[in-house]
Amino acid sequence: ALLRPFASRIPAVRAVSLAMTTQDELKRLVGYKAVDDFVRSGTVVGLGTGSTAAFAVERLGQKLRDGSLKDVIAVPTSVKTAQQAKELSIPLATLDTHAELDVAIDGADAVDPNLNLVKGGGGALFREKIVELCAKRFIVIVDESKMCDALGPSFPIPVEIVPFCHEHTMREIAKLPALTGCTPTLRCGNVSNNKPDGDKAAVTDNGNYIVDLVFAEPLQDPVAAATQLKNMVGVVEHGLFVGMASAVIIAGKDGISTKGI
Repeated sequence: ALLRPFASRIPAVRAVSLAMTTQDELKRLVGYKAVDDFVRSGTVVGLGTGSTAAFAVERLGQKLRDGSLKDVIAVPTSVKTAQQAKELSIPLATLDTHAELDVAIDGADAVDPNLNLVKGGGGALFREKIVELCAKRFIVIVDESKMCDALGPSFPIPVEIVPFCHEHTMREIAKLPALTGCTPTLRCGNVSNNKPDGDKAAVTDNGNYIVDLVFAEPLQDPVAAATQLKNMVGVVEHGLFVGMASAVIIAGKDGISTKGI
């Protein structure tokens, strides 16, 4: 696993009580805070995908428009994020021209006590990972519902696979020692929703399928699981982001806190 320790531990930050705040408002708070605290003029920023990351994109657009940020270039992690950024007149690039990012900001579907993540609920896990691995700092933004004691049961682990012989690949994934007990489920319908909402296989921006691995028991060794999935023929990428997060900004009823490695 690639470990990228934060330059210095970020102390927990407490805000006013947010007991009456809706989940969308919590997402907006952490999205805005990430941009306010970690994005500076003249930097290259990775923009994540999903409902929480969308608020970070919104905030970046606001600050570029009012002039409080200048000369920022963004690398989006999905077609959807690129569309939102274009509508906000955020200058865009790709890793082909800007392979070194100062910071990347994205949400997560699950975060364990070691700040290991499950991502991919929105179907963009490959593009998210390739972009976020290029960032000097990877800032994760979540509401407290995404915090868990161990990865697995709280949110299925997405795996992007090639369509060719996908049923065979699903069976082989279930046999991996580190994934014992998982139930591979082909995502159908809307690729950005891991709940069944259609009859046809969901297709990613890359033209691949997604298999959601459902666990009844906690994943015992995320590092081993990540390695075994990555080594399997037919797997493009998996949604285990192990040792990647520099900091996690969490919004909850008691306020906003930040955890850093």
